[in-house]
Amino acid sequence: MNLAIWDIESSSSSVTFGSIIEVGGILVDQNFKEIDRFNLRCRLPEGEIPQAMALIVNKTNVNLLTKANLSHYEMLSQLEAIFKKWSPAIFLGWSNIGFDDEMIRSEFFKGIRYPYITNASPNKRHDGLNIARGAHAVDENVFVTEINDKGNAVMKLESLARMNGFESSGAHSAIFDAELTVKVLNLIKNNQPNTWDKFLRTANKLDTEAIFKKEKIFTLVEYHFGKNYRYVVAPLHPKFCVHPVYQWGQAVDLKVDPKPLINLSISDLKVAIKKQKFLKSIRSNKAPIILEQSYGMVVDPYKSIDKKILEDRAKLITSNEKFSQKILTALREIAEDKQQSDNQEDILAEESIYKKFTPNKDTALFSKWHASSWKEKLIMLDKFEDKRLVSFGKKIIYQESPETLPKDLYTSIKREIASRILSEQKEKWWTCKEFYFEVDNLRDRYTNEKDDEKLKFLDEINQFVMSIEKNYENA
Repeated sequence: MNLAIWDIESSSSSVTFGSIIEVGGILVDQNFKEIDRFNLRCRLPEGEIPQAMALIVNKTNVNLLTKANLSHYEMLSQLEAIFKKWSPAIFLGWSNIGFDDEMIRSEFFKGIRYPYITNASPNKRHDGLNIARGAHAVDENVFVTEINDKGNAVMKLESLARMNGFESSGAHSAIFDAELTVKVLNLIKNNQPNTWDKFLRTANKLDTEAIFKKEKIFTLVEYHFGKNYRYVVAPLHPKFCVHPVYQWGQAVDLKVDPKPLINLSISDLKVAIKKQKFLKSIRSNKAPIILEQSYGMVVDPYKSIDKKILEDRAKLITSNEKFSQKILTALREIAEDKQQSDNQEDILAEESIYKKFTPNKDTALFSKWHASSWKEKLIMLDKFEDKRLVSFGKKIIYQESPETLPKDLYTSIKREIASRILSEQKEKWWTCKEFYFEVDNLRDRYTNEKDDEKLKFLDEINQFVMSIEKNYENA
């Protein structure tokens, strides 16, 4: 399967309330031979306040924000078409599962497009950072790394590229970061060919579940607080090894003797799960790194435990249906307790992508909606059952074709945007007030550093946001 390696630059660190302003990607075959590439940049959506630091990092000035050829809506349309053309593929980037994938899901959800384009069958997804961490956990000499003040290997893309001889001065533009990801991953494949295919085995949720349901004992590679760890684990009984709420695989860390746990009550198990932390979640939809047991048997504390003891512990866990059922019951109760507390918070439409799935009836209308004229789009909104889509659709029309909207609807949407960006409260999105506070702090910093270029940039972006504020003050 081809690899679709992509990257985004955004207006904000918020995957829910920020926007993609640049996206680039490179399609390569299994031998990393380039097949296709693209790079798209768009204007900032109307009525959005950007984060100044985000724009400094990705070198996006006011001209780029306001004068790019594509609107935000047009860019998402082209991006969707390219990803469909590239399918089937394994989609991956650098730390994409935690950020890029979440942002594109949010953007497509709010843009009335199918959100799970990068991992819905026949596509799969992985994460270049996961692969790099897994490769480094197996062999620290797989590539050259910088070491930070805490003595940990630095896994930032720009750092790894630079340390391994790749030109990295253009980092933090979308297509350049995609190029660096291609180079670093190709280096890993060449230097560690025996594990490359093993890493890619978990690029699909069902494939990952098949692995941990079949194996009796294996090594789970995880990364915590700057360090790689290898855990020798045994999954719960194959019939009862998936979290009843989150749908993640569950395995027991074999450094813990399971015998004292077997006959505990469910309430005592809940306490033990939290205190002893003997359970490991295998996030099957997030490309975990799963290797043979031998990779974990050679590190502490497992290498000091007799192999026969570890195997006996694994057998006890994987063969005990009743124990596994009790674990799942305990996990369900823990999750329900958490959900009850979470439900106390107000969830906005933009945040609700995982709270409620869009009806298939509505999803079937997406292509027709986008193919319609703006006037037809407005009329078609009445056909959507999901009220969130209706709200998103009205905002898209406001941003792309405001003249299409009746005056009262146009005014209503503008006032809603105004109430958000002019808010004096600490909000989930960036407000004018928050932006000015951020700029003031950055101005102090760059004045001390005598960085005139950054100071000039801040003045320009500050003027830009002031113009947005002025436009919405009398909404």
